[in-house]
Amino acid sequence: MSDEHKDGAMKKVVLIPDSFKGTMSSSEICLIMKEVILRHYPECEVVSIPVADGGEGSVDAFLEALGGKRIAVRVNGPFPGEMIDSYYGMLPGDVAVIEMAAAAALPMVEGRKDPCRTTTYGVGQLMLDALDRGAVKIILALGGSCTNDGAAGLAAACGVSFLNASGERFVPVGGTLKDVDRIDVGTMDPRFRNIPIVTMCDIDNPFYGPEGAAAVYGPQKGADGEMVAFLDENMKHLAEVIMRDLGVDVQAIPGSGAAGGMGGGVAAYFKSELQMGIETVLDTVGFDNLIENADAVYTGEGRIDGQSLRGKVVIGVARQARKKGVPTIAFVGDIGDNVAKAYDEGVSGIFSINRVAVPYKEARPRAKSDLALTVDNLLRYQKSLCGI
Repeated sequence: MSDEHKDGAMKKVVLIPDSFKGTMSSSEICLIMKEVILRHYPECEVVSIPVADGGEGSVDAFLEALGGKRIAVRVNGPFPGEMIDSYYGMLPGDVAVIEMAAAAALPMVEGRKDPCRTTTYGVGQLMLDALDRGAVKIILALGGSCTNDGAAGLAAACGVSFLNASGERFVPVGGTLKDVDRIDVGTMDPRFRNIPIVTMCDIDNPFYGPEGAAAVYGPQKGADGEMVAFLDENMKHLAEVIMRDLGVDVQAIPGSGAAGGMGGGVAAYFKSELQMGIETVLDTVGFDNLIENADAVYTGEGRIDGQSLRGKVVIGVARQARKKGVPTIAFVGDIGDNVAKAYDEGVSGIFSINRVAVPYKEARPRAKSDLALTVDNLLRYQKSLCGI
């Protein structure tokens, strides 16, 4: 903290909370925190960085944090041959942010879920459109998918050839991955060989097996036990062909099972780096520069527990802020067990916004006011310590 901050007044605060799922978006949390801070410190510089977890809302969160434009595109939807209105974001510097939920999201197939038939082809079309508009880097956000095609649809849209035993080219879906006899990436749009693709992936499930894409996420996409087994065998077959033809062991890549195997697919076909979502956000917004001379970083998530230590938003933020000597305060809904290690990672304090002991159904409507009151309470205490 610089000398001019030692009078007790906060001069700069950086806000970078995750959403409280089903309660408040990251943007809403930032607005609430900012209003309270400015009420206590009207001259304070408040920097807001909304965060999305890679699912729906990732594009808008990046655009809100960095500026840029939302680009509307018409692409193939979750089912082959069905066109939908979609979008992606183009950030300053011609960095495209594409969320797979914009073309292959679970809500899009409500009432007719079928991971044997759904495709990621439209996601590949979004990537192609971004290249046509001059993108020099692509950030691909995974999450909320209705597919289980190992990113074969996406890759096919970008020119990768999937051939059956008769040498015929086709676009595989979850139910036809077993028919892939050979993969040729030599037919891929050559522009993809020179563009970095970073994939936001916050899970570490493998491509196939008991913890794989089909077994863990297939049921929520409409697969019964028999279909899960079928899809898993197909994923194993695809992994074997990828290993033989491309020399990539997707099963060994943590997160390869994300979004119906899209994690492993983009790593194999495009040599994409799989990165924790918060790491991608911090890199893209230039977090290290934003927290220069900051008095504090305010972050948060719906629940902090032992799982959070694997690299979710609060811990990812705290680790980076600690390198700059900036304290991190976490505002959360619930505080679970085994969170003591969060302090070792750079978190200075954890505050639950739940002001009364009521069930979630009753706490949810009052979450916004409770968050405001909790931030207000902390700032009042801070001012009293400084004699303000």
